[in-house]
Amino acid sequence: MSDDQTTPRASDQKDHRNRPSSKAFVDFITSGWGDRPDLGVTPSPAVPFTAARRARLAEQLPGARLVVPAGSLKVRSNDTDYRFRPHSAFAHLTGLGTDQEPDAVLVLHPVEAGTGDGGGDHHAVLYVRPLAARDTEEFFADARYGEFWVGARPSLDDVTTLTGIEARHVDELRDALAKDVGAGVLLLVVTGSDEAVETLVEAIRAEASSDEAAEADQRTDEDLVRAASELRLVKDEVEVAQMREAVDRTIEGFAEVVHALPRAVAHRRGERVVETTFDAHARLEGNAVGYETIAASGEHATTLHWITNDGEVHEGDLLLLDAGVEVESLYTADVTRTLPVSGTFTEVQRRVYQAVLDAADAAFEVARPGVRFLDVHEAAMRVIAARLAEWGLLPDGVTAEVSLTAEGQQHRRWMVHGTSHHLGLDVHDCAQARRDLYQEGTLEPGMVFTIEPGLYFKADDLAVPEEYRGIGVRIEDDVLVTADGNENLSAALPRDPAAVERWMAEQRG
Repeated sequence: MSDDQTTPRASDQKDHRNRPSSKAFVDFITSGWGDRPDLGVTPSPAVPFTAARRARLAEQLPGARLVVPAGSLKVRSNDTDYRFRPHSAFAHLTGLGTDQEPDAVLVLHPVEAGTGDGGGDHHAVLYVRPLAARDTEEFFADARYGEFWVGARPSLDDVTTLTGIEARHVDELRDALAKDVGAGVLLLVVTGSDEAVETLVEAIRAEASSDEAAEADQRTDEDLVRAASELRLVKDEVEVAQMREAVDRTIEGFAEVVHALPRAVAHRRGERVVETTFDAHARLEGNAVGYETIAASGEHATTLHWITNDGEVHEGDLLLLDAGVEVESLYTADVTRTLPVSGTFTEVQRRVYQAVLDAADAAFEVARPGVRFLDVHEAAMRVIAARLAEWGLLPDGVTAEVSLTAEGQQHRRWMVHGTSHHLGLDVHDCAQARRDLYQEGTLEPGMVFTIEPGLYFKADDLAVPEEYRGIGVRIEDDVLVTADGNENLSAALPRDPAAVERWMAEQRG
């Protein structure tokens, strides 16, 4: 990586960079450039959908100025940054994905009723750091934002064209946020995204002289965070299309892993071969992985979030691969398959696998509009408890029915996690939603979530016979609720054990 270096200055003995600062250099590097090429920006297909999302959010918090930061670049080490990913609420409301736009802030300004965007009561403005002129120091000297270092940034007009939102320079943000605060306008910010913006909001609040109406308004930042999260519980058609894309690319990645299994078996860190095979595919065909890939072979498959991925992969092992491609819009899949490394399940492996598959199928049976989200989990648990009782693994005197009671739950020793979570821009999407809309909520068409039961028998678990120890199985699919039931978005990736074996054989040729 290039070292942003400057001629050391007496006033900054810790500046080890070696960039020339002579007037001759500055005059020369800021002159003699042709016209910048047109970036070819066109309106995003998501524009009408993001406008509708913003309108729904604003309706829930009338009269408030809503501040949604994209977030800032995060330091990886010293003066190098992680690749940027905007906050999910910002991406959802603007349609910006990939590594767009660090330091940007979306603000929904309250306006006179009926005069706002789409005839509403709010006007959206996107405050961004636009492309700097080539006669500025930023152009050649700023390693974070300069065109010479990171490429050309979009202009304000480009941002407006792409998003359908009025774009202004981020330098205008403070004055825009402060207008009428303390004189009838409540200022709310999505927290957890940009500490500098939160600090600015707090300073403006502290400086404002509140009137009685503002003092009586009890709405908080938490209300905005929750509303933005709940807004994503039901996906619109653009979001569903992005989820399909993410799942399709993920299924391709699983096939790539099967091709790589012989190499994984031969390598001292075979799990790392699996991980890097999938992750490379995700980067080539999408934006990245949606979360750290779990590539767990053998006993490691009994650790729910095994992401160290440094173990060996052996013939005879089960490989639990939990992975998802995040596409450029930042929507991610989340799929798990448990694959026999040899291509064939043993009798005990198949027994455990079939139990998990039956639990998943039971969950699919109840996943339809009008039922509770929790009902999906409970359907899977009835199968898990019954199968464990059948195998004689529950404690003496404990039946499946007893275990399923709130006072029991002994079957959960071998599946401590839930069966489902919402999925979308975040792998655990809508996490700030209220429980009565999430766990206790009712399924609606357009909801997307996982179904992922599992059984995990650790190698040192003396509560099970030796033949089960070291076996971990999870089957996870991505599910869209439809008008009359559900659709398994990841159904193209085989689930039945015999179908898994045939598919693996086909992939290997």
